[in-house]
Amino acid sequence: MGGDEAERVGGTERVAASERVGIDELLERVRAGYDRISPQEAAAAASDGALLVDIRYAALRDRDGLIPGALVVERNELEWRLDPQGSHRAAEAVSHDLPVVVICNEGYASSLAVASLRQLGLHRTTDLIGGFQAWRAAGLPVAPGAADG
Repeated sequence: MGGDEAERVGGTERVAASERVGIDELLERVRAGYDRISPQEAAAAASDGALLVDIRYAALRDRDGLIPGALVVERNELEWRLDPQGSHRAAEAVSHDLPVVVICNEGYASSLAVASLRQLGLHRTTDLIGGFQAWRAAGLPVAPGAADG
């Protein structure tokens, strides 16, 4: 097999060299498929019924605080908790039509999470440009984390 062809190894398919992308290009491709929103737009969306989902890990939430009303779901559980058809879904995951705003620390991991949720049919999912740090910098409400208490 040539060096540019895909191959199966151990039951999984390797991507052909010509199809590989770096993370920056992958983010660009993912983000081209939807409109990301600003902190102010996220706050307005939440007021209109959108579900804010904080996927930051516990140490960041403890250190920096929480967005009041946001559903906390760590990244490794996200798809299971937001799939409206899933057996492990959160009570808030009521419909594929639910507007969802995914929030990570700085707005990178959330973009990849959006791509995954959209593959599950959550077509109104977006993410917050700049993540939690942009929310806080915009002066929007933040509740103390465990480290502040």
